[in-house]
Amino acid sequence: MTTIGLVRHGITEWNELGIVQGSSNIPLNKTGREQAAALSERLAAEEGWDLIIASDLERAKETAEIIGARLGIPISHFDARLREMNGGAIEGTTEDERVKKWGAGWRSLDLGMETREAVAGRGAAALQDIVRDYPGKRVLAVSHGGLIGLTLQSLLPDQFTRTLLNNTSITILKNAEDAWQCPLFNCTRHLDGKVFAQ
Repeated sequence: MTTIGLVRHGITEWNELGIVQGSSNIPLNKTGREQAAALSERLAAEEGWDLIIASDLERAKETAEIIGARLGIPISHFDARLREMNGGAIEGTTEDERVKKWGAGWRSLDLGMETREAVAGRGAAALQDIVRDYPGKRVLAVSHGGLIGLTLQSLLPDQFTRTLLNNTSITILKNAEDAWQCPLFNCTRHLDGKVFAQ
């Protein structure tokens, strides 16, 4: 059985401001780095992990590097398929700005956004490659909320009709004989009771 720990990156300034990031290369803020450190402490106290694979966007890379440094395990590689959904023209905007620029029906316009199906397809392909390349291993995959959620909906449609993931949440996927199970979803208990820098 191969186990994949899907980690959403730590929080960024754009997350806090409600700005769409998509494929924009936004770094973690101080709170995001503290969240990643808290997750790394949790992972260090639990069952071991063998390697890390991450999105090549800075916020995921930095989250992976913080975890890898604490666990003493390598980042195997950065996989562009684990990037967040490309937001096209809406990247860098808030909801209010989108409504002002394109109207309340902006979601129905062609603004160059990547389709949900394309995102789910590349996410599922990346995870299938992990299962193929690292059979029986425990692999952390550090990615983004939209990508993780759409991939879960694709792989386990009966279990996930909607998904919303918190920053530095961990979701566990297990694959045995090409069957997927998700025994843990969007868990952030490592953040419970923590007060982070403002």
